[in-house]
Amino acid sequence: MGGREIRMRRLFGESGRAVVIAVDHGFFDGPIEGMENLPDILARSVDPCVDAVLLSPGMLGRCPMPFSRRGGPMAIVRLNWATHYCFGWGYREAETEKAFSAEEAVALGADAVLISLTLRTGSEARDARNVAVFRNLGREAEKLGLPVVGEYFPRRPNDLSPKELHEEVKTGCRVLAELGADLIKTYHTIEFREVVGGCPAPILCLGAEKTAAQIEALKLASRQVADGARGVVFGRNAIQRPDPPRFQRALADVVRGELPEKAAAKHGLRD
Repeated sequence: MGGREIRMRRLFGESGRAVVIAVDHGFFDGPIEGMENLPDILARSVDPCVDAVLLSPGMLGRCPMPFSRRGGPMAIVRLNWATHYCFGWGYREAETEKAFSAEEAVALGADAVLISLTLRTGSEARDARNVAVFRNLGREAEKLGLPVVGEYFPRRPNDLSPKELHEEVKTGCRVLAELGADLIKTYHTIEFREVVGGCPAPILCLGAEKTAAQIEALKLASRQVADGARGVVFGRNAIQRPDPPRFQRALADVVRGELPEKAAAKHGLRD
C-alpha cells in the first residue's frame, strides 16, 4: 500500500464518505466575510468531525490549527491559479498556471493536493495548456505519494443551462479520471447519477452559493450523497454560520446518511 492509498483511506474513513471544508476563497477573492482572519477562523471554527480542509499552501503555513492537533483534519492545498475564479474582477478566459509545486505543498504540511481543470474555454490551445498544467502538477504529486483532487469547474457556470452544465461536468469528470485524478470535486447536476456512472473516481460535490437557511444546505448535501457523491466540499455554507462547528456536526451526520431535519434538530441549529 502506497502513500496515496493510505491518505485516501484516511480521508474517507470507515464510512466511505468525506466532509471537506473549503476556505481557499482568498486565493482568488481576497478576504471575504467570515474568513478575514483565517488563522483565527480555522482555530475555532472547524469541528473535529471534519475530515479535511481545503486551503492555499501559503495559508497552510500560517494556520497551525487545526492541523497540528492530534486527530486533526487532513490539509488539502490548491496548486494552480486560474483566472476565472476571480469572480470580482470579471475574468472569464480560464487561463491557468502553476502557483505552487507539490514539493512545496508537502514542506508546508499538505496531505493531498487539488488541481483544477477547465475545458471548453473557447480556445483549443488554451484547453490543451490547461490539461498540460494538470498533468505536470499531478505527476509531481504522484511521485510524493499525495492524492490528487481534480476539480472540474466550467469557465462560466452561471451562463450554462442545467442541461449544459450537466453535459460539461459529465465529460469533464471522466477526463479528470482519465488524466489520473484520485478523486474529483465538482458541481451537483440535474442528472448526477449519470456523472457518477461514467466516472470511476469518487466525486465530492461543492456547495456553491450560500443558502439562506442551514436546513437548505443540509438538504443539498443529502441530495448530493443520495445521487452518488462520496461527500461534500462546503465553504460559505459551512463557515458563514452562527455556530460553524455545530453546523458541521449536522452536516457530517447528513453526509453519512441521517435525514437533514433529524440532524438539524439533534444539533440544535438556529438561523
